[in-house]
Order: sequence, then C-alpha cells, then structure tokens
Amino acid sequence: MTNNQLDQLRHQLDDVNIRLLDMINQRGQLVKQIGDLKKGQGMKAFDPVREREMLDHIIEHHKGPFEYATIEHLFKEIFKAAKELQEDDHRKTLLVSRKKKPNDTVVDIGGIEVGNGNQQFVMGPCSVESHQQVDAVASVIKQKGIQLLRGGAFKPRTSPYDFQGLGMEGLKILRDVGDRHGLKVVSEIVNPRDIEPAHEYLDVIQIGARNMQNFELLKEAGKSNRPILLKRGLAATINEFMNAAEYIISQGNGQIILCERGIRTYETSTRNTLDITAVPVLKKETHLPVMVDVTHSTGRRDLLLPAAKAALAIGADGIMAEVHPDPATALSDSQQQMDIDTFNHFMDELQAFYKMDAKV
Repeated sequence: MTNNQLDQLRHQLDDVNIRLLDMINQRGQLVKQIGDLKKGQGMKAFDPVREREMLDHIIEHHKGPFEYATIEHLFKEIFKAAKELQEDDHRKTLLVSRKKKPNDTVVDIGGIEVGNGNQQFVMGPCSVESHQQVDAVASVIKQKGIQLLRGGAFKPRTSPYDFQGLGMEGLKILRDVGDRHGLKVVSEIVNPRDIEPAHEYLDVIQIGARNMQNFELLKEAGKSNRPILLKRGLAATINEFMNAAEYIISQGNGQIILCERGIRTYETSTRNTLDITAVPVLKKETHLPVMVDVTHSTGRRDLLLPAAKAALAIGADGIMAEVHPDPATALSDSQQQMDIDTFNHFMDELQAFYKMDAKV
C-alpha cells in the first residue's frame, strides 16, 4: 500500500467519524424530544422494552465485520449516553438543582441560619408527652447552646395501636416551652389541612419520611411561609427526594432543609441504613442545606455519636437527634433516645471533635 492510498483511507475514516458524530448528535436531539414528550404525558423516560426492541432491530440489520456482541455493546453505550442526556436535561430544569442556582441557599429560621457554613443542631423528644417532659429537655439543650427544639405532636406510626401523639395540644406545649427558653420549634405535620393552623405554633414545619411523597401535603407546604424540613423516604432514591423538594419549591417556598434519615435495606443491625454519601451528593446536586437525623438512621444510642461525627465530617449542615428525660418511660422509640447524661456527653464530644476538625 502506497502512502497516497494510506492517506486516502485515513481521510475516508475521518469523514466517517464526522458523519458518525453528526448522527450521534442527531440521535441525541431526537431522544431529548422524545423525553420532553414523555415528561409532558407523565411517562417514565427509560423504557427497557423499547431499548431491547431497538437492539434486536439493529442486530437484524448487522452484516459485519464486527461481532454481534460488539455491536450490541456499542449501541448499549450510545443508549446509556442518551439516557444520561435526558436525566441531565431534567436536572437542569429543577428549581432545587444547583445547575439552576449555583449559590447555596441559606434557610433563615427567625435569625438562625442553616446552610451558612455553621452547623446547627435540632434536639428534643421523639414525642411530646407532657409540658414537664418537654421543658426538662428544652432546659438542657439550651444550656448547650442549641437553638432548635424538636418534638413529635402528630406521630405517623407503623402500627395503628401505637401512640399517635397529642396533636394540636402537643404543638401548643412545644410553642409555650420554646418561648419560655427562647428556642425555635420544629415539628412534623402529616395532614395538608393542618399546615395553616400550625403556623401559630411552629417555626419550622417538618415533613417526615412516610410523607415524603404525600404530594398534596408537599404542595400545601410549598404555599407556607415557614421553612420546611423534608426527610428522605424510607426507600426513596436521591432523584425522588429531589423531586419531592421540587413540589415544595415549585409552589413558591424555597426555604427547604433536606434531611437524610437512613433508608431501608436488608441490614438489620441498625433501624435503617445511614446513607452517609447522600450528604455530598445532595449538596452537589442541589443548592439546599442538608441535615442528618442520626436517631432514626441508626436506632441505637451507642451509634449516635460516631454517626454524627461522620455526618459533620462529610459536610452536613446540621444534626438532628432525640433526647428524653427518662427514655425507659417514653411513649415511643424508647431504645433510641438519649437520656440527659448521654446527651451532655454526646454534645461535649461532638463539639470537641468539630473544633478539632475545623483546625485541620
């Protein structure tokens, strides 16, 4: 083969490469159009049956010189790239996406900022049981410099026979204790119609894991003028979690705190499995602050401190945990709540760890 022939073949190869590039880009545009149509009709973007049909159709028309397996592999990579193109296009359109808003959102809770680089702590009993119980916890957390008091007034429980909470009476207790100690109050609302009445008592409205995809509740929360603490569902993907937040922000309320609280896996040594890497993923994909609930993710008092250290080390904007004056008598989740002594040790260790970590 002469040098001239070699150059000609190389030029032909360059031309084919450019034609392939043009066709791949053309295919990408078609895929995006199909994705937009599917989104408008409420359909899933990925259709594995359709992908298999396309691959079979391609193989039927293949005549060499590549092996069939090679061709199938090449087109699977092209299909994968197209799927990622659709997903990336979708993320760009989300209001919660960092691609939509590059700067961090800082949530203002009556002068207490979450997401400004300083970690916040949300502490209190699992359930509001009495004024005396909440007051005892509030007094202790106030002494440690904590400004956010949590407590469950409405308790969605797995069993209908478990304690369901005191309802509005529980919110009134939280408000009264919060005002007495100068604390901001966080509690869960489970019914859309309770969002507006809750404004009288709550500084932050929490939407729990079991209600992460309660879309009517999310919409009402989006109309609220209160910050929303949204917990990740028990089996929710990051994408589903982001879309739940999108329901809220799309209604006008951008004051959202995301909370990783563990997901359900096959592991039984902890109550749930703390997906610690969800923190940096969420902070990369969204502009919203991210907290970690170490109580519900572990379900074990002996794991609360290491889990909290891990959360702070990986970039969480805050920690949520449960404290009870006498966990043995608690009406809900007694095994996972800290008593006062354990809480004091927890905070002393965590504050020492964070100061040491900050110097590094």
